[in-house]
Amino acid sequence: MSQKVLLTSKEVNIILHRLACQLIENHLDFSNSVLIGIQPRGVLLAQRLKTILENDYNIKNIPLGFLDITFFRDDFRRGEKQLEANKTQIDFLVEDKRVVFIDDVLFTGRSIRAALTAIQSFGRPSEIELLVLIDRRFSRHLPIQPDYRGRQVDAINDENVKVCWKEKDGKDAVYLI
Repeated sequence: MSQKVLLTSKEVNIILHRLACQLIENHLDFSNSVLIGIQPRGVLLAQRLKTILENDYNIKNIPLGFLDITFFRDDFRRGEKQLEANKTQIDFLVEDKRVVFIDDVLFTGRSIRAALTAIQSFGRPSEIELLVLIDRRFSRHLPIQPDYRGRQVDAINDENVKVCWKEKDGKDAVYLI
């Protein structure tokens, strides 16, 4: 199985800072905004962005939550592969807040559809935006597009995008496999 490097560690770092700056442009001090990492892989990206916003841009007290969408997926109990639930950790209401969903790869759009349903348990946001590191733009099953994207990738359906994070995988990199 061959793999092509889409993003190196340095490129990932540059993109994360660009995404952080774009968030600041649209949310300023985050006084009415919250970040929600979609379990499991969006959590690492959300944590990294919050750290950059706090440490490099001195924006404090950004609410960060993690949303598990397992039981809201339209393929739940449809396949032979048993889905494993993660933990939802949102200790604030999203009522009338500007919510930014964060995920590593936007593929078919089905995970985001599930997240839109799942977030309703925590209130009615005034607005929802989507931030992704990788946008596989020709793979959508649903009309969902990101508001913030790190990199657009044209991958055919049997190719996979693998995002590696130093916190979990030992280094930052993105591969096309």
